[in-house]
Amino acid sequence: MTTKKFAVKKIGVIERYQEFMPVTERTPIISLNEGNTPLILAEALPKELGLENVRFYYKFEGLNPTGSFKDRGMTMAISKAVEEGSKAVICASTGNTSASAAAFASRCGLKCFVLIPEGKIAKGKLIQAYRYGAKVIIIKGNFDQALELVKKIGENTPITIVNSVNPYRLEGQKSGAFEVVDDLGEAPEYHAIPVGNAGNITAYWKGYKEYKKAGKCDLLPKMLGFQAAGAAPIVLGHAVEKPETLATAIRIGNPASWAGALQARDESGGLIEAVTDEEITHAYRFIAEREGVFAEPASAAAVAGVMKLAQRGYFQPDTRVVMTLTGSGLKDPDFAMSFEDDMHAVEPTLEAVRKVIGV
Repeated sequence: MTTKKFAVKKIGVIERYQEFMPVTERTPIISLNEGNTPLILAEALPKELGLENVRFYYKFEGLNPTGSFKDRGMTMAISKAVEEGSKAVICASTGNTSASAAAFASRCGLKCFVLIPEGKIAKGKLIQAYRYGAKVIIIKGNFDQALELVKKIGENTPITIVNSVNPYRLEGQKSGAFEVVDDLGEAPEYHAIPVGNAGNITAYWKGYKEYKKAGKCDLLPKMLGFQAAGAAPIVLGHAVEKPETLATAIRIGNPASWAGALQARDESGGLIEAVTDEEITHAYRFIAEREGVFAEPASAAAVAGVMKLAQRGYFQPDTRVVMTLTGSGLKDPDFAMSFEDDMHAVEPTLEAVRKVIGV
């Protein structure tokens, strides 16, 4: 009996969109088959908003290999770091970047160092960084201070920075826009996205423009960015020294891609506004309990923003709105378990269970 050999084709965002990526034959592709995340049609949201003539979609990035959109940019950043002969990478992180950097570094044998702010990172993300083998350095400060330290280390040592100040990160992240167009057959009229360090809104806008230039779409969306009210430097027009929000992934007071976010807003005719923690929490529970989509709190900022704009009559009839959900809800188990859910045990009897069910 002969044994059949099966080969699994590795397709990540670099291979899928190679013509749009700054790679050559010399670039080793370090991939975990990232990308190709689903664009999920919202069914409960248009009814909730009274806008059944508008189609809403969730671009669910929580189904990337490490559970967030960061994998799109990290495959590019790590691949180029290896091409350039780097032996180690470093990043500051509120969680998702550290998880992604650590995973992709482990994939190719690079050392990985991550700086995280003490007490300001969700446990699900912190666990990932450790388990992927990164050296985790906890600082008694916030993300912005951690990033400044990382920049100084990158200037004076042969260690590659893989935060979004690394331009290759944005080159990978722009693939999200390509996928939206590929799935819809055209760019949407609106694209809503959470804004923390502002790399994602910058990257999506870059992707849409490149796809339009290549004749892949005719439209360009209005880019709608949403910051948490306690961490809204772009909305306020100045850095926030002590940003605070339950949405840890966007708890950033001085975004690295500030200028890119403003460019995306202004060129697209969109906006960047703030949503409160209460609005984020409402949206977080709504998409999980009514749509079956479990995303991290920061993801819900985009949905909360769309809800606010809908109440103002912002969206035109017969249009499409895409909302990027940046990460999986499993990233932040503490927040997920912080509500007053009934978790009392009952006796293992039919009578006890039927009483709870009400039958």
